[in-house]
Amino acid sequence: MTSHETGPPSPDAVSVVAPQLRALRRRADLTLEAAARAAGLSPAHLSRLETGRRQPSLPMLLSLARVYGTTVSELLGETAADRDAVVRADAMEPTFAGGWTYWQAGGAGRGMQALRVHVPHGSQGDIVRVHPGEEWLHVLRGRLRLRLGDTVHRLGPGDSAHFDSLTPHRIVAQDADGVVLLFVHTLLQSPATALCLGPATTPAHPTLGETP
Repeated sequence: MTSHETGPPSPDAVSVVAPQLRALRRRADLTLEAAARAAGLSPAHLSRLETGRRQPSLPMLLSLARVYGTTVSELLGETAADRDAVVRADAMEPTFAGGWTYWQAGGAGRGMQALRVHVPHGSQGDIVRVHPGEEWLHVLRGRLRLRLGDTVHRLGPGDSAHFDSLTPHRIVAQDADGVVLLFVHTLLQSPATALCLGPATTPAHPTLGETP
């Protein structure tokens, strides 16, 4: 299995993601305020991401990918591979974002995005709001705590969860070496139609990255 060492994105990756975020938002015909609201971020925070003054974490990238109907790879400016039904293990290059490590486990241009993810122990401190769609995760190694709304679930190797993404949610790796999981989420195909969510939830709501 690929090493699960984590680290920050390279300077080149950070320099690519800022203009890419702005370009994809404009392609989706969303204002800064509308996109930030749909992703559960403040407009000021999204503006800092788009200007390269703030480094995005993987949870943030996942949230923005849903809003823009794209993949994390495209947000990072990675070249899309040919649309193949099979993804070989040696083709899964690790990408680092905000302490998380992920490997693309599915093809590009699909209605779902599949990832293998290493979540480090402890709080990541980044808020992922509720959003349209569904999520499925399966624990490969380690233990995690999953909070859905007001209910807390503890999952170990072999356990899975499948839930509506409009349910406020957050996960926490409970082991010192983190947790490795398979993660699948749906992408929004018409992002401009998904902005009637009401006010963004407050940080008191469950989010990815809760402190154990």
